[in-house]
Amino acid sequence: MSRLDLHLHTTHSDGSLTPTEVLTLAQQAGVTALAITDHDITSGIPEAIAAGRHLGIEIVPGVEISSRQGDTEFHILGYCLDWQDARLNERLAALRDSRHRRNPQIVERLQSLGIDIHYDEVRALAGTDAVGRPHIARALMEKQVVTSARDAFDRFLAVGKPAYVHRELPSPADAIAWIHDAHGLAVLAHPTWVRASSDRLFDVVRQLKADGLDGIEVHYSTHSRQQTREYLSLAKQLGLLVTGGSDFHGVTKPEIEVGVGKGTLHVPDSLLPKLKEAAARL
Repeated sequence: MSRLDLHLHTTHSDGSLTPTEVLTLAQQAGVTALAITDHDITSGIPEAIAAGRHLGIEIVPGVEISSRQGDTEFHILGYCLDWQDARLNERLAALRDSRHRRNPQIVERLQSLGIDIHYDEVRALAGTDAVGRPHIARALMEKQVVTSARDAFDRFLAVGKPAYVHRELPSPADAIAWIHDAHGLAVLAHPTWVRASSDRLFDVVRQLKADGLDGIEVHYSTHSRQQTREYLSLAKQLGLLVTGGSDFHGVTKPEIEVGVGKGTLHVPDSLLPKLKEAAARL
């Protein structure tokens, strides 16, 4: 049975495996097409394309852009986009710069709590330009300050926790526009992150569609069957494309595997032609 996985992260952002290593796992899982969607960076795509040719896996160029509206953070996935677009990469570089300004402040707050951690250690661990809180979580894990990435966020790094530092982000409408400007499709990632009732979520997604949203991530590693049905219905009501993916990261999310999530994820490969058809109309 062939599989599709349109949400994966590598060492180019906050994943722990290289694109080639991710694709090797994908082949073992029966994945025939996937999207590398690193946070605010597209530099892992060339290696993924090369590995995909060797392993017989189709690569959908992708990215995941963080955005915020009010107190809610939205992650917008971009698909089938021109990942070499100069304007897009300038904008993504600016987002990464905001992380570099924020991360040392987080480390300073951790130090003030008596934790022996230094930003040079975090950057070395990341080995990439896209350094973020998950890398700080990994450093805390290696120092055995926390037991997992989730523990790190729950105790120190999440909103309202002792080491949290606010970061300037574009609005969802801007993130959608950036993706469209690069001739890509904009999709709302993991809608469960939008803390809202079903009725409120409908209103939120309807507004995002008015801002240009093309699709919604329906199939996801942590979605229950009820949530999957709800998001399928939402997509149908609003005329949105349906996508799905594991959100594989590796070490920081060890329970999530490429292609299968927690073991029950199945993203129908029939979704990809619809995605491509929509992209061709842009």
